[in-house]
Amino acid sequence: MKSLKTYRLAFIIISVLLLFCFLLNISLGSVSIPMKEIIHTVLGQEVEKESWNYIILHYRIPKAITAILTGCSLSISGLLMQTLFRNPLAGPFVLGISSGASLGVALFIMGGSLLTGVAASLIVGQLSIAIAATLGSFVVLLAIVIVASKVRDTMALLIIGLMFGSITAAVVSVLSYFTNKEKLQQYIFWSFGNLGNLSWDQIILLTTLVLVGLILAVISIKSLNSLLLGENYARSLGTHIQKSRYLIIVATSILAGSVTAYVGPIAFIGLAVPHLTRQIFNTPNHHVLVPATAIYGGILMLICDTIAQLPGSEHSLPINAITSIVGAPVVIWLLVRKRKMVF
Repeated sequence: MKSLKTYRLAFIIISVLLLFCFLLNISLGSVSIPMKEIIHTVLGQEVEKESWNYIILHYRIPKAITAILTGCSLSISGLLMQTLFRNPLAGPFVLGISSGASLGVALFIMGGSLLTGVAASLIVGQLSIAIAATLGSFVVLLAIVIVASKVRDTMALLIIGLMFGSITAAVVSVLSYFTNKEKLQQYIFWSFGNLGNLSWDQIILLTTLVLVGLILAVISIKSLNSLLLGENYARSLGTHIQKSRYLIIVATSILAGSVTAYVGPIAFIGLAVPHLTRQIFNTPNHHVLVPATAIYGGILMLICDTIAQLPGSEHSLPINAITSIVGAPVVIWLLVRKRKMVF
């Protein structure tokens, strides 16, 4: 265990690192913009070219903010799930929330090709991909909450969540088999993930949802610390297991579901960052882990996005592929080291 002074110093360092990664992210891209002009834009001062101002304010900064929100949300979601199930391989999507969002998008994009004429155009005209993903996540969340009220065993809830994921994946496969190649390609592109499509209004809404999820996560900190000792011991400490489980599930669903709805399914961030944070801070205390995991998630997501946009090139790589390339070695490294996980 580290001293309070050491923790404060560590948080100052990673906060500065987050700011540095943010500035680095918005400084790199297909258009070369001097750092001085970027700082002027951020501070609201005049820049040499108006086009630079537009690129920074309407594309790069929104994308960087989206990356931070995504990394923060998925990392906290992974931490909550790993603690609730006391399973180092649990991630933010273990309850099938991502699969529900994927099913909603698949029905929106590919389901329309199974309909004809007015019915298909009506669906396309009234819904958007984000709304479809949100509805899909909400349906799965509702099912999980109902199941959680009937099942007392946490591990049984984990297995049921995985089964929900398998069912939704099967339905998506059936839709993919019958749809045309244009619709299938559109769905595949969504599954790659994209941080750069959000407007400022969408970012404000996403930020609001993330803040709600984070507040619920902070409220759950005491329960999370007691659950590390096992449900029986947590119950003896006065923890209401069923209520705590509901709160953690809802927080995870809001965090992971909102991000998936807006940017698509992002892999490995929620699985790798909580382990990385535990290794660096070497503590099971969620009063430290929750804020540290949120910051590290934002840092790692900014780094992945910076790599994905191939600085100096007009091309960019799928963000989902980059997070997997970066996240998978982290998980492998942690397992090879065989250090004792705190569960």
